[in-house]
Amino acid sequence: MNYMDRFLSVEPTKKSHLQQLGAVCMFLASKLKETMPLSAEKLCIYTDNSITTTQLLQMELLVLNKLKWDLASVTPLDFLDHFLSQLAVRRENRPILRKHAQTFVALCATDVKFIASPPSMIAAGSMVAAVEGLQMRMVGNSLMSQKLTEQLAQTIRSDPDCLRACQEQIEVLLETSLRLAQQPQHTVAMETKNISEEQDLSTTPTDVRDINI
Repeated sequence: MNYMDRFLSVEPTKKSHLQQLGAVCMFLASKLKETMPLSAEKLCIYTDNSITTTQLLQMELLVLNKLKWDLASVTPLDFLDHFLSQLAVRRENRPILRKHAQTFVALCATDVKFIASPPSMIAAGSMVAAVEGLQMRMVGNSLMSQKLTEQLAQTIRSDPDCLRACQEQIEVLLETSLRLAQQPQHTVAMETKNISEEQDLSTTPTDVRDINI
């Protein structure tokens, strides 16, 4: 997502080329992050062979050129383990808290409102939202919501009110996504812009795959 957003901000791209661009960005990201990166041939198969390996490799060079070969991008996921190490959470409970925070981070990647937010802000907001979504079951009494917000705000050098506003936006995004997933498909498009806030959703899904993005 980082590579794709940065490329589109500097290079106008036709809609018909977006699938090819997405495949290239996944290709580059897997090379940087995975021990066994995706192959060009497999990505072409994923596009139903609508692009060739030659086209993919040519586009790869174009993307690298526009990104000035700067692929070491910082994302919200890079901050989560650092934040977790500062929380009074038992080691065995950290995986579920991380999973909830990752769900929020993934949701933020689908909403344009968060595109200008620093990765550290999105990560901190996601962490606070995850702790509140789990109803503080795994966190010591000394780390109540307000104190946690202030602690993470200090860590990322931000105002606590800004972090709280980011957290609230993330929670609204989750509620919207869950309600759309519960509606019949033919009514989703009509009611996307008019969603009431009557229902209180106090927990987060445990996996991003549980959300209809």
